[in-house]
Amino acid sequence: MDIGAIPVAGIARLAPMAGISNAPFRLVARECGSAMTTSEEIDAMSLVRENPVAREIARFYPEERPLAMQLLGCDAAVLVPAAEALQAAGADIIDLNMGCPVNKIIRQGKGSALMRDVPATAILIRALRRAIAVPFTVKIRGGWDDQHLNAVEVARMLQDEGVDAITVHPRTRSQQFTGRAPWQIIRDVVEAVDIPVTGNGDVRSMADARRMMAETGCQSVMIGRGALGRPWVFDETLDALDTASRWERMTAATRRHVALIEEHYAENPRYLLNQLRKHLGWYTMNFRGSKAARAAVHPARSRDEALDAFWAFWERTRERALAGEPVEIVPDHSALEG
Repeated sequence: MDIGAIPVAGIARLAPMAGISNAPFRLVARECGSAMTTSEEIDAMSLVRENPVAREIARFYPEERPLAMQLLGCDAAVLVPAAEALQAAGADIIDLNMGCPVNKIIRQGKGSALMRDVPATAILIRALRRAIAVPFTVKIRGGWDDQHLNAVEVARMLQDEGVDAITVHPRTRSQQFTGRAPWQIIRDVVEAVDIPVTGNGDVRSMADARRMMAETGCQSVMIGRGALGRPWVFDETLDALDTASRWERMTAATRRHVALIEEHYAENPRYLLNQLRKHLGWYTMNFRGSKAARAAVHPARSRDEALDAFWAFWERTRERALAGEPVEIVPDHSALEG
């Protein structure tokens, strides 16, 4: 698939998730096979005001590219300079978030709230399209609620305003992250527009990604929750390996992620520790017996304490897997976009 002039070499890529899809996680996912990367949402007003948090979110590794940077906002007077700043900073693609369902976001008219007034949003999209030279993409939901399933209407408007590609998460805003994602809505959008469509929702493996593509006709897939603690989900060769080789590769990816976190946040030890505790907790959640491991990792007061607790659990689990025990489970990440 191409997004404008940007080739996307692969069928699946990491989804943007607020507070999660930072540069270390994006890069390890890219190295495991993610076709490209997308930043977590960057608030346009914060970026224009040069808020340190917004600047931190916009940091990236050159090895991630092609890189899309996702903006959150509802005012063209703010979104346009923010998009221009991200383009100047090196974004290969600018993505607009029209899918976030979180209450504090939609109360400000941002995220999925933009799907409620299509003519007004069209004016905003037009202003952004005129301002940026790089490809422009948008992520949307199925609609506001079951009575307002307007993904097709919004997608047609986006195409008419010159957007280069669309990502569709088919749950409605009112569904938040619950229930099954109705993939038929993705198919409806694919059939309604000529620009590339990426599907998103309830994908936990490359097999799921290929099934979504077959059932909906979408050209690529985003994986969100299914990649938490599993950046190797993008590795199409992993399942063909024997158990020992598979665990060797998974362990290498985990160690790489830890090293990237320590490198990227070296100047902020407190945040570094928070990142380690959060991501290591997700790495344990994919395996049986993780509750006790998380209980040791999450309250850790130091890097060494967190890592010691994690690696002790990891090694025990690896040994059980090598002995032929079933150790993997499907965790509940229902509080996160996927």
